[in-house]
Amino acid sequence: MEGMVWMDFLKGMLKPVAATAVVVMAVVLSFYMKLGLEGEMVYSIARAFLQLSIIGFVLEFIFTQKNAGWIVLAYLFMVSVAGYTAGKRAKHVPRGKYVAGASILAGTAVTMLLLVLLNVFPFTPRYIIPVAGMMVGNAMTVTGVTMKKLRDDIKIQKNLVETALALGATPRQATLQQVKRALIIALSPVLDNAKTVGLISLPGAMTGLIMGGASPLEAIQLQIVVMNMLIGASTVSSIMSTYFCWPSFFTKAYQLEDKVFTAE
Repeated sequence: MEGMVWMDFLKGMLKPVAATAVVVMAVVLSFYMKLGLEGEMVYSIARAFLQLSIIGFVLEFIFTQKNAGWIVLAYLFMVSVAGYTAGKRAKHVPRGKYVAGASILAGTAVTMLLLVLLNVFPFTPRYIIPVAGMMVGNAMTVTGVTMKKLRDDIKIQKNLVETALALGATPRQATLQQVKRALIIALSPVLDNAKTVGLISLPGAMTGLIMGGASPLEAIQLQIVVMNMLIGASTVSSIMSTYFCWPSFFTKAYQLEDKVFTAE
């Protein structure tokens, strides 16, 4: 049985291997233009090839299990990796990786719970893991941008924030404009994508269904659900990250924590 799985896998990899021809083209162009990205391109595609191959076998195993614990384990793994990645983007935010992880967990868990309760998706690995992956990926991006932008804006407008604090404002009141700006900038790409979906490009979920033989109308229905959940998860996660950031930006005496804003 395992031998047949391996044979099917190897046969199925013929087209992906053939598709690396376009990567070779990109490497040649990079060399010709003296961009110096050839090694990075080869490393990136090799890593993606290896990661996706391993994940394919892991998902094949999880999809055959009836224990919901595997769903939770896979979900927490994705959140952990996403939190680490988003935290690296906002490296000057104290405990940024934990803040990002908690924010992503909160935003995606609430959104996923609503979808399950509303019977949009059944609580099975085949549905929940791909859905969670899409939400976590988008939440990771907006959370990292929100945290970095909030810290940078407070640093730039430090005098305004300190003046507001001196006049009796709470940390939330003193940084309200910076928070709004960070959220708007982080969420704008998600909203712009929703506005142009289907007009400029067909999203991955929709394209996958159509290429798999589903009718365009069925693919559209799923894509609408996907866009809704991405906006919901991204919004909750980015907002939560601002709340989780505040304690590290201020002292207990409601003063700006200088060491957070002096680091380069």
